Amino acid sequence: MTAVSVPTAQVKAVRRFNRFFTRRIGVLDPYLRSDLSLTDVRVLYELAHRDGPSAAALQRELGLDGGYLSRILKRFDNAGWLRRTPHPADARQSLLHLTEAGHAAFAPLQQKSREEAAALLAPLAPAQRAEAVAAMARLEALLGAATPATRTVLLRDPTPGDIGWVVQQHGEVYAREYGWNIEFEALVADIAARFVRKFQPQWEKCWIAELDGERVGAIFVVRKSAATAQLRMLILAPQARGLGLGARLTDEAIAFARARGYRKMVLWTNSCLTAARGIYAKRGFVLDRSEAYEGFGQQLVGETWSLRL
Repeated sequence: MTAVSVPTAQVKAVRRFNRFFTRRIGVLDPYLRSDLSLTDVRVLYELAHRDGPSAAALQRELGLDGGYLSRILKRFDNAGWLRRTPHPADARQSLLHLTEAGHAAFAPLQQKSREEAAALLAPLAPAQRAEAVAAMARLEALLGAATPATRTVLLRDPTPGDIGWVVQQHGEVYAREYGWNIEFEALVADIAARFVRKFQPQWEKCWIAELDGERVGAIFVVRKSAATAQLRMLILAPQARGLGLGARLTDEAIAFARARGYRKMVLWTNSCLTAARGIYAKRGFVLDRSEAYEGFGQQLVGETWSLRL
């Protein structure tokens, strides 16, 4: 493979940015004002957001020396933060899980990290914040980090704050991308509140999708009748698109409905939502009827789709 010559000025620019950014986010200080190193917290993060990784997987994905990682895990063991279970496919390895004490140790660190990130962006005007976040995403993509294989995806049950986030995302995304007014956010808020108040755990479910520890998506299954499930409130934040998360959420919802014995799944959408309609069509949903209407400040075409389970 032929070596690529990088101009000295570009190398210096990368090193200058590294010095600036590590100083600006406090990496050179005690990390998050704790007794843990940056690497310690990074390992904790992976354990908190992944479903039982092996030590070998952590070593590979974090690029750590095996002995160094082993010492970190031993300290976590001694602190009572780590639980090991047998690997189902490899008796030589164990799967690693944070204990309740481990999650309790990690939670304040995650909150401090969020607060410090917010403080970093707070002095900027809204447009500048959006520009900074977009620039970081662009840099991440150019350097090859933003690929599905290297990002951590988690689908989980909702916790306090998640339902409000779902409503907020619908309001913001649909206003920005389709020009829908606040009436749509009110509709989603009503649906979400009804889901919480009348929740039937045997027949209904919500999934919250996280990408690298941040909420980026959601989907709901609600009981329409004894035989029919309804798919509702599929949402994906812009930064999570292109990773197959919308399809994965939909597949989880369909599998849940089938497992619960529903015979049919229905959903209501709009003709302008082409990405979502594509996901539904690929999974066998058929368009039953459509109707033009005026709503949310727009002229729209509502659609009812169904899938035989």
